Amino acid sequence: MKLGVITDGISTDLESALRVMNETGLEYAELQFVWDREIGDQTAEEIQKIKELVTRYNVKVPCITRHNFVGLPIMTTEIEDEAYQRHLQGLKRCIGIAKELGTDLVRVMSGRKEMIIFGYNGAEKWVASTGAWERLLKLMELPVKLAEDEGITLAVETGNNAMITSGWLAKKLIEDLGTSHLKIIWDIPNTLYCTDIPYPDAYEEIKDCIGHIHIKDCKASIARATVRFCPLGEGDMAPYLEDIAEALKRDGYQGVVSLESVYRPDNGTFEDGYRECLPVFRQLFGD
Repeated sequence: MKLGVITDGISTDLESALRVMNETGLEYAELQFVWDREIGDQTAEEIQKIKELVTRYNVKVPCITRHNFVGLPIMTTEIEDEAYQRHLQGLKRCIGIAKELGTDLVRVMSGRKEMIIFGYNGAEKWVASTGAWERLLKLMELPVKLAEDEGITLAVETGNNAMITSGWLAKKLIEDLGTSHLKIIWDIPNTLYCTDIPYPDAYEEIKDCIGHIHIKDCKASIARATVRFCPLGEGDMAPYLEDIAEALKRDGYQGVVSLESVYRPDNGTFEDGYRECLPVFRQLFGD
């Protein structure tokens, strides 16, 4: 598999991040925030500057990782709404950037979380957001059609505060939409917050649908609505990391695993957190 990092976890100054990547030997630069703006909000001249830097530092871009469709209220959003159309235009810009930078993978999110989507034996009346899933499918139809027309692949992230929080839900979304142009960004630590069991349960369910992977570590308290990021291998991911890494190698995963460098040590920087987590990341997912 290929190893990368989300660059703003080192620095939002792209050249600084790429310099550190060269120093530390990672090859795949995932773009999320560049120069303090989300990817997709740069000018044409700035996109050319990104392209020049990627070439100069000899890295590859695996995914254009904008928060497309994040936070949209599923039960009230209509396709004609200004907010939805704004996200759709952002996705179109990301597709253009993906083609400029030589990747065919663009992230999408899945709106704002409805806590209980499905209910039975009375729960569908009293506690479930009945109809939310069907509305999500409707809102995703246009982005998927765009991806099909443009010959690129969307990757829906297993997110916090999102409709798609687990591997099972991500796979169901792909199956219900009936498209080969939608894969999963398996952000494994995010799924811990919905009590997903990453391995073997989730992995065996979704392994054929994974398009990209995010790795970080955290300690989550659902009852206290709290997440604390921590060094890789020292949090709730610790029981799963080695098994997941071995399974990916065994099954011949050919995609990218990106270190999501969101851990910041006390009195330190995100780059400090990156350097602290990198040895474990390499040990687990490297050759």
